[in-house]
Amino acid sequence: MKLKAICAAMALTSVLGAAQAQEVVRLGNLKFAHYGAVSYIKEIAPKCGIKVEERVFAKGLDVMQAIIAGELDVGTTASEAAISGRAGGAPIYVVAGFAKGGALLVGRADLKLKSVKDLKGKKVGVTRGGIQEVLLLAELQQNGLSVSDQPGKDVQLVFLAYADLNQALLGKQIDAMMQSEPQSSQAINKGFGTEIIKPYDTPIGEPVRTMVMTEKFYKEKRPLAEKFMNCFVQSTKTFIDNKAIAEKYVREVVFKGQITKDDFDDAIGNSPYSYDITPEHIQITTDVMVKTGVGRMSKPPVAKDWVKTDLLEAAKKNLGVK
Repeated sequence: MKLKAICAAMALTSVLGAAQAQEVVRLGNLKFAHYGAVSYIKEIAPKCGIKVEERVFAKGLDVMQAIIAGELDVGTTASEAAISGRAGGAPIYVVAGFAKGGALLVGRADLKLKSVKDLKGKKVGVTRGGIQEVLLLAELQQNGLSVSDQPGKDVQLVFLAYADLNQALLGKQIDAMMQSEPQSSQAINKGFGTEIIKPYDTPIGEPVRTMVMTEKFYKEKRPLAEKFMNCFVQSTKTFIDNKAIAEKYVREVVFKGQITKDDFDDAIGNSPYSYDITPEHIQITTDVMVKTGVGRMSKPPVAKDWVKTDLLEAAKKNLGVK
């Protein structure tokens, strides 16, 4: 019996040791097609020697609030939420860029809107504080159109959650929307929306979605941060190289069958998976936010102080990714 007890104790110690060895990374993410490779990290995390606990939020600013509350180690969001978060005191570094694009200006199919100038006198839906709002205001500014969320200007903004924009367009409560993927492609594929433009002709170009780490995680848990970044690069490479895996995972696991193959193809066609980000891109986005008034930052952060791509560069080198 003594021998059995000793063996059982040794087995328990071994199990506990293995559990301790598999360190946990707390990840905040959003439910969009182009965030799929980030979600996939948790599926391959055991192979990377880590465990990833993913929490899904409604919008990027919610991810920032969770980081400020100390509930997350890593978060994904559009760049404007990261910039607003940093300006508001969130202790974060931008460490990677996991997707590009991901926005579309969509008009009601019956109105046959062809250009930004056609939005004069129209109601346009957008999610407050999102990169879509930054792009919409930049487009309206460079086309000489005034804007307000009250009547009386050239364009009236209607602020709605991402999940409500399509229904508002379908119900003709708005005339157009600046929407994310795959919802924008869904509106077009279902026939109640038509593409006006992909809004990438502003100084921002194609907006890059940002992965951020807390300063504490980046500085104090360096080996774990390195493992996580290796896992991110592996996951993203899998999605870029193997579209069938990406499509199956996003359609079946992330969206639980709610989007079609065409929706996925069109969404990723407009928001391809990627790895990279630069201080220059974040600085330009910051400058456009200041110009358009999105985020209302009293002290805009300087990109070179908080864009740290050394972990990404090391992971890409380790895995032979260019």
